[in-house]
Amino acid sequence: MSEVSEVSEVSEELKALQKALAAEHAAVYGYGVVGGRIREGRRTEARAAYDAHRARRDALVREVRDLGGRPVAADAAYALPFPVPDSAAAVRLAAELEDRVAGVYSDLVRAATGGRRGTAAEALREAAVRAVRWSGESVAFPGLAELAGGASASATPTE
Repeated sequence: MSEVSEVSEVSEELKALQKALAAEHAAVYGYGVVGGRIREGRRTEARAAYDAHRARRDALVREVRDLGGRPVAADAAYALPFPVPDSAAAVRLAAELEDRVAGVYSDLVRAATGGRRGTAAEALREAAVRAVRWSGESVAFPGLAELAGGASASATPTE
């Protein structure tokens, strides 16, 4: 493989890592909102997802640095896709967050090589499983909205 194509592959992988990192920053923020609105019976699940996203975020920071990049910083705040006044909306938000994260990890699976590809695939799987738990529906191709036919986050999950 030529040096130019290796640099190009690293560049594409780094871009995809940065996008995954940005998505994890947003998910951590979003789960802060979810945790404040979710009913008691689902708080443990929300906390586990929050912790999982924080761990993925921290790992991605290391990966970006390992590739010589400067990790993208978290925004001070993020616009939510819809108002979250109650537990039902918090559940919908959690499903939406997971769908979005799955999409970004799908892109990272395509761009990554070696061990990073496996790690990205595992993150995609975890986000897809959490999305199903939150929404109560699954999609044929998690993370690939163009093939899924309909976003599971658009369903009206139970609290």
